[in-house]
Amino acid sequence: MQLTIYKKQLQINPASFIADFLLTGMVVGPILAPFLAASGLPILPIIANIIYFMGHHVCPQPHMGVELASPFIMAVCMRCYGTVMGLFATRLLYIVDKGKSFYWLHQYGWNGAATATVFMMAYPLEMAAQTLGWWSFQNIVVTPFGLITGLAWGLFTMPILHEKQNITLYQMK
Repeated sequence: MQLTIYKKQLQINPASFIADFLLTGMVVGPILAPFLAASGLPILPIIANIIYFMGHHVCPQPHMGVELASPFIMAVCMRCYGTVMGLFATRLLYIVDKGKSFYWLHQYGWNGAATATVFMMAYPLEMAAQTLGWWSFQNIVVTPFGLITGLAWGLFTMPILHEKQNITLYQMK
């Protein structure tokens, strides 16, 4: 009997899996929470409470969420959800071109980081303007500012998080 060892190259990136898992939760969770809370089934409101707990700790204005299943609202405001949608859009874009286009900011080093930072300031600047009374909270106003922030964040980080890493596996037969 002869033992043969085969060498396989797999392209796995654990950071990519974890980032996709978390992004999926951020996309689905805030929308799902009101429906889970309104369901009246034994375990689902408990799951909704967990989602609301997380939303209240990441969103500065979770009480401004959109009402989806009366009287329950989304777990985050539309500014935060706009940010999530920007991240989701850049993840889909990365799937299409694998970070090869000119608009992926990571390839420009510190200049790319500075550009991303400037655009990510859309969220806090809009929130500051609202806090200063320049305008009141309106979903039509806050969502695009969150979206710009999410796009900037995603255009910088998606190629970093999702680049392929070669891992060698040995298989014996």
